Amino acid sequence: RRSGQYTMNHDHSKKTPDGASFDRSGSQDSLDELSMDDYWKELENIHETRGNNNEERVALVVKEPDEGELEEEWLKEAGLSNLFGESSGDSLESVVFLSTLTRTQKAAVEKRVETVTQTMRKKNKQHQIPDVRDIFRLPNDSKGKVCDGSEPSTVRTSENKNETQDGTKGRKFSLGMDEQKSPLEDMPFPDTDINLEISFAEQAANLKDSSVGKMCRHGGGDTLLPNFRLPKDKTGTTKIGDLAPQDMKKVYSLALIELTALYDILGTEFKQQKAVKIKTKDCGLFGVPLSVLLEQDQKKVPGTKIPLVFQKLIAQIEESTLETEGLLRIPGVATRVKNLCQELETKFYEGTFNWENVKQHDAASLLKLFIRELPQPLLTVEYLKAFQDVQNLPMKKQQLQALNLLVLLLPEVNRDTLKVLLEFLQRVIDHRDKNKMTLKNVAMVMAPNLFTFHGFGSKSIEQSEFVMAAGTASVMRSMIQYQKLLWTIPKFIVNQVRKQNTESQKKEKKDKAVKKLLKKMAYDREKHEKQEKTPNDADVPQGVIRVQAPHLSKVSMAIQLTEELKAGDIVARFLSQKSGNVQTLKKEEVFLYEIGGNIGERCLDDDTYMKDLYQLNPNAEWVIKSKQS
Repeated sequence: RRSGQYTMNHDHSKKTPDGASFDRSGSQDSLDELSMDDYWKELENIHETRGNNNEERVALVVKEPDEGELEEEWLKEAGLSNLFGESSGDSLESVVFLSTLTRTQKAAVEKRVETVTQTMRKKNKQHQIPDVRDIFRLPNDSKGKVCDGSEPSTVRTSENKNETQDGTKGRKFSLGMDEQKSPLEDMPFPDTDINLEISFAEQAANLKDSSVGKMCRHGGGDTLLPNFRLPKDKTGTTKIGDLAPQDMKKVYSLALIELTALYDILGTEFKQQKAVKIKTKDCGLFGVPLSVLLEQDQKKVPGTKIPLVFQKLIAQIEESTLETEGLLRIPGVATRVKNLCQELETKFYEGTFNWENVKQHDAASLLKLFIRELPQPLLTVEYLKAFQDVQNLPMKKQQLQALNLLVLLLPEVNRDTLKVLLEFLQRVIDHRDKNKMTLKNVAMVMAPNLFTFHGFGSKSIEQSEFVMAAGTASVMRSMIQYQKLLWTIPKFIVNQVRKQNTESQKKEKKDKAVKKLLKKMAYDREKHEKQEKTPNDADVPQGVIRVQAPHLSKVSMAIQLTEELKAGDIVARFLSQKSGNVQTLKKEEVFLYEIGGNIGERCLDDDTYMKDLYQLNPNAEWVIKSKQS
């Protein structure tokens, strides 16, 4: 790992917190050619603001976990708590989930289960300790073969006594490939494309020993930010917000396992931090947890997803021109910012705060103060370190893949707030010719606000701020530059969710069959099914789908599928069918949804090819509605 090797380009040496001088002369990702002045000035402003704030603030303490505690917590977070402890006998619930994992994901789970198992044995816990090999064995599979969900190529995990990828020996699953071609050979993607069809950890494992991997391992010409793009997916790109909550829960578990597998393969330690619970404010604006703030804001504006004060501060900055030179970099007057902060606390919700008194640089300072004053970081205590550690991954593409998974792991309110912030920062950068705030300048100024979190105290972060400065600025740059990619749910994860849903439905059907004990119940079910099956649905011929649009004047239409038919075409067809009813919904407000079958609910992008999607999920229903309804 290279985290200790960053040095920064500056005319003077700067004293570190322990008094040693620190040479700043070159660093990763062409940051040697960037002046780090903006970063250090911003840090000075932050310290000055904290110095002026006389209120005692309770520092957030990160709890040091006991042996095996991290892994136990990780398994709970991944939804696999029934692989250990008192409920470990009932691991059938997890069979479906485990059967959809790729080999690298399985290895990550296996590694954590082993640690927990060993810890439990040491502590002599009176629990049934599962054999790691049994966890991945399906009930009807005596030889312990694993049903694998890696797509589009099948990668199997076989049991042997050889050394595994992470270097540990013993009776474990090897991570060997089968004799088929590797997924990377099957699907060549240009370097600038991000491959979302194959697990990121699988890609890293395949690259690790190849000549390509060795050539680009430590960046080489990877210093400028590449122009990464997403190749078009015929079955539609899935964005955060497109899936139903029950499927997003599965996405969270898979993203956590995938990120851990990726870090394992690349030799970077992945540890979720855990904060000791502290008392936080339960009302007000600054220093209030995001979830509490949102709860009180939703009473005033139902359905709002971003704290109102955050939205208002951004609007206030944008009300004046974004062409102001040094916007975000030049601080507001400290005493004035402090007074405005206090005034906002008392008058914001009353609606009596006079926004005309707020100068643009003051509003920018208040916005940054809001982020810093959060009792837990915007990027969360759990994942702040993982976001920082992205800088240690060898290739830009892998850093981007890790950021993508980390964004999926953030709580909804943190993710939504971060999205609004990054979009705003991009709009500032769009005016760089006038405001002189380029991507690197904005990243330098914002990195200390997101990454040097007050709550962790001096030990874990501030002593190493010189070490992490260039790295966090680099991560900040990537988050701004590639924000559109970061809010995409990788196709391989969506496919794993589909597979889980399919397997669960099969299991449910079996269970239902067993429970059909009373004729009355069977009769009721049949009667219900007859009512559900409308003549229209029964009569739909092959290659035709029935689309429902309950909110439009044309409520139902049979649509013939063709190779070129897209979701947007179907929406347009419905909107063109005007009858006596007034058409209240506009094109940008309504979407075609894929509902049921092997997905809970998914909002389709307009470029989704319907025939390809129908083949992927033939049992789905198709409904046109707005995102609100």
